[in-house]
Amino acid sequence: MNGSRSRTPLLPLARALLSHYRRHPLQLLALAVMIVLATMLWTGVNHLTSQARASLNQSEQAVAERQQVLRDDGRDLVVDDFVSLRLAGVCVMPWLEVTPETGNRLVGVDPLAAHCFGAGTGASQVLDQPLDGKPFVDMHTAATIDALESRLYLLTPEITQAADLPDGYHLKTFSVSPDTGELGDSFLLNLEALGVLVLLITALLLRSVYLLGLAQRRDSFALLHRFGVPPGHVQSWLLLEILSLALVCVVPGVWLGRWLAAGLGGGFGQALDGLFDIPLYAGQGQGWITPVLVMLAVVLVACLGDLLLLRFRELFSLPVPARSGLATVLLVAGLAMAFLAPSLLWVFVAVALVFAGAGWLTPVAVAYVAHWRADRMAEPLTRWRYRELAVLARRLTLPLVALQFALAMVLAIQALVTTFEDTFDRWLGQRLEAAYYIEVPAGADGNKAAQSLTGQQESVPGLQWHRVKRGQAQLADVGNASGLQVDVFAVAPVGSLIRQWALLEAVDQPWKALASGQGVMVNEQLARRQKIEVGDSLLLTLGEQSGMLPVLGIYPDYGRPVGEVLLNSETLPDGFVIRFESFSVTPGELEIGSITGALKQLWGVEALAIRDNGTIRELATGVFDQTFALTRAMTLLTLILAASALLMMGWVFFSTRAWYFRLLEVWGMSQRQVAGQLLRLALLLTGGIAILALPLGVWLTWVLVHRINPLAFGWSLPMAVYPAFWLQLAVLSLAIGLSISVLMGRQLGKPAATPVSANAVVGGER
Repeated sequence: MNGSRSRTPLLPLARALLSHYRRHPLQLLALAVMIVLATMLWTGVNHLTSQARASLNQSEQAVAERQQVLRDDGRDLVVDDFVSLRLAGVCVMPWLEVTPETGNRLVGVDPLAAHCFGAGTGASQVLDQPLDGKPFVDMHTAATIDALESRLYLLTPEITQAADLPDGYHLKTFSVSPDTGELGDSFLLNLEALGVLVLLITALLLRSVYLLGLAQRRDSFALLHRFGVPPGHVQSWLLLEILSLALVCVVPGVWLGRWLAAGLGGGFGQALDGLFDIPLYAGQGQGWITPVLVMLAVVLVACLGDLLLLRFRELFSLPVPARSGLATVLLVAGLAMAFLAPSLLWVFVAVALVFAGAGWLTPVAVAYVAHWRADRMAEPLTRWRYRELAVLARRLTLPLVALQFALAMVLAIQALVTTFEDTFDRWLGQRLEAAYYIEVPAGADGNKAAQSLTGQQESVPGLQWHRVKRGQAQLADVGNASGLQVDVFAVAPVGSLIRQWALLEAVDQPWKALASGQGVMVNEQLARRQKIEVGDSLLLTLGEQSGMLPVLGIYPDYGRPVGEVLLNSETLPDGFVIRFESFSVTPGELEIGSITGALKQLWGVEALAIRDNGTIRELATGVFDQTFALTRAMTLLTLILAASALLMMGWVFFSTRAWYFRLLEVWGMSQRQVAGQLLRLALLLTGGIAILALPLGVWLTWVLVHRINPLAFGWSLPMAVYPAFWLQLAVLSLAIGLSISVLMGRQLGKPAATPVSANAVVGGER
């Protein structure tokens, strides 16, 4: 016998084990489809986020703030200026930005001119990339493009001093990227978290379907053992079987995921470019090996975790009271840790503990409530229905928990996305309240423009404006920070264009106090990091002058990593260094051309840098809509995956109990009445899961907006819930239950063999 066991024929063994899938082809199809779809979803999200991460890093190097050369007379730079500076021995590199009719920005650079910058600089790192039009191209190519807009910059290394320049030129800091890098990181963090949840839900679904097949094959395994096949051979074959299936499905899934990323890449790249001024560089995504290995690991752990961790199986096979107690401890510990966690890592650990505890408690809670309700029901059918619900909760644990997690994830992502949309729409409306933004040219006198606009405001209805001065200040005696450098955002007059800003906290009549120069406001980042509250006094050094200024309010400033103070520019001392100056103007009944024409004449320049804020807001709103449509599509696909798995599992499980439900007909009920009982039972099951998913989803929303964002980026979003979306999820859950009952009703019309004993098949307990 031992010899025969050691020489088990492989082909007959393979045919015997694979015969299960000949009898149940839908299970094999379900496993394959789940692996392919999950791989496609995760690969698509991962490929997009890895591309975006690389683009963020490269863009920070490529467009980080550095020096540029400008003409003293305010005229635009031309090629002759570049030639003159190089002949004078100044190291400059031309940077020509062009916007073709396609709208995708290109940057023309000269690799030879950048050599004087030296190795390791941002410019040289940019030029290490192939100039393939994504987005860097050769200067000549950029100059010959029929562009809607173009602008030439002349960059110079940081070591260049003003004294190195010939007469007629001066230096100024240069950056083509706004301060929204952390906003981009926040967006990508949400997508990466979605990818992790996709993996978790996929693992639960795969495990549920695979364990169903193992349970149905238990008698076959016992029969093979009686014929001399050692258990080790069966386990080895199961490992080879699932590994082969994973390889067959993961590779096309990765290909589909990259195809999905390529299809969504245009909109995603436009989102990055429009929101964060960061183009999505081609060829920056991960290769094939990482997604294949990750998904293979997920499939193997999900399907064969018990075989891979055979020695530890008994450790996890705890009785129900012990498991419930452990799950409660995990849940409470996770909730407390999420509230008290000092860092982002501990928040993620807390989320994992809460999900583990909730997933463990869900079937136990459903079964307990079902038994509790059954004990209090006098009507026999109602009592039977609740007892049967407890059985279903135990037998369908994994797909039910997966659906709960998917519903909670979708609820949280929907709330987060909608909050993002509402918040940033209001914020953009505040920041772009003025119709136009006009930059003050270098060397121009802003006081003359302010006097001119003041005179016009008295005679032109609807004309509104304010002057913005930007610079830096030193903030002392804040916690342990001594000499902390902060940005200064100085405005005058403090009029209607800025008084509409929403404040997180403020004193009474804060704008009136700011207009009279009685204090300052600080952004949320500075307030959170330095624990500043309204009413505190700050020792602020502006130029050579220092003074104690009370905090009048705290305002949201999404996406900027640095601290900022807002004050009345009329209170700035004469020695304050203005790094940037502009005017925000709403012309009212005047044409903007008449205002800019007067300013050109007043400043003696031929061109002004003007921004149409209405167009920018329209573009930003469209990009936000496209960006969040991508996120919603990913969450919807994940929810469909979970719902389909529960539908299939519920149908298969109900089918195994068809003989049991047919006993209701023996007891005198019609087939229509039995179908009605099954409908109630299925709706109870899926409706109960939707109810249990609701608090988990609300809690996850709170964690995202009040814990993860503040710890990671220093700013938070307002907490908002959307009951109308809860109703949509509830309807979806009930639709799943209705579908299961309809399929089961059809199953009742087919003949089914009654098992020898009640426990001969899965779902046999009564």
